[in-house]
Amino acid sequence: MAPTSETQQPQQPQQVEPASGLGVLLKAALPSVPVVNQLPGVRKTAPTDFTGLSITRPPVTVERSAVDAYARVCGFPTKDVAPLTYPHMLVFGLQMAMMSDPAFPAPAIGTVHLENSITQHRPVAIGETLSVTAGVGPKVAHPKGTIYEFTTSIADESGDLVWEEISAYLRRGRGEEGASYGMTFPEAPAKGLTWKLPDDLGRRYAAVSGDHNPIHLYPLTAKALGFKRQIAHGMWTKARCVAALENRLPDAVRVDVAFKKPVFLPGTVAFGSAALADGWAFSLSNPRSGAPHLAGRTTTLGA
Repeated sequence: MAPTSETQQPQQPQQVEPASGLGVLLKAALPSVPVVNQLPGVRKTAPTDFTGLSITRPPVTVERSAVDAYARVCGFPTKDVAPLTYPHMLVFGLQMAMMSDPAFPAPAIGTVHLENSITQHRPVAIGETLSVTAGVGPKVAHPKGTIYEFTTSIADESGDLVWEEISAYLRRGRGEEGASYGMTFPEAPAKGLTWKLPDDLGRRYAAVSGDHNPIHLYPLTAKALGFKRQIAHGMWTKARCVAALENRLPDAVRVDVAFKKPVFLPGTVAFGSAALADGWAFSLSNPRSGAPHLAGRTTTLGA
């Protein structure tokens, strides 16, 4: 879904203390469990004319220990600024809180992360204290179901916007013929660079991100949700691609991706990149079949 910041949200977002871990995922899973999903506090009560939710968290300081742990898992070098994708760690708990809210129309389990767009206005420094606001707008039609766009705005202590994100999540179901399939990207075929991904990658990324979705952890937990074995987090695949390009990216940049076929763990992926007039196109694919895992591009702001 093409990036847009025009979703309608409440004027004064509720402040919450974001949580992470297995407890959050259990809460998110309950609306998908028969009988349990009819209990008060679990049952989805959203009206058909859902107009959106908006929440914020108390100001948060970017800690070096957390940033360095994230950088090691995702392939970034150690610096005095956070990796471009790191601020997503500050909002994941807010996204889960909104998905778990009875007012949100769809259960979190079974909702697919389809696209992600990050705009960095300037790098975030270690030790900075930031304000984080997240929201989700009304449903958007898609040929294979319904899209919900989750937005994030992160500001510094002066109130200046430093980082934004739009995450498009697909709830499969009756689609709308003629609706947009989402963003398209220039070609960036793989040219020999491959990465071997270990079977514990999902658990390692879960430890730094708080995203302990069972599809990423073990073969048994993934099979219980319909996968032949565990798969890599989509946001890890984006982060790893950005890490491969980060020394070629300007401070002010937008990075858009579409998540394609899942990356099974353990496994090997092939990375490709191609220079554009205003940035880079990039991709992840299966090195044998060429099947796409991710397509993306960077765009220099102000170019």
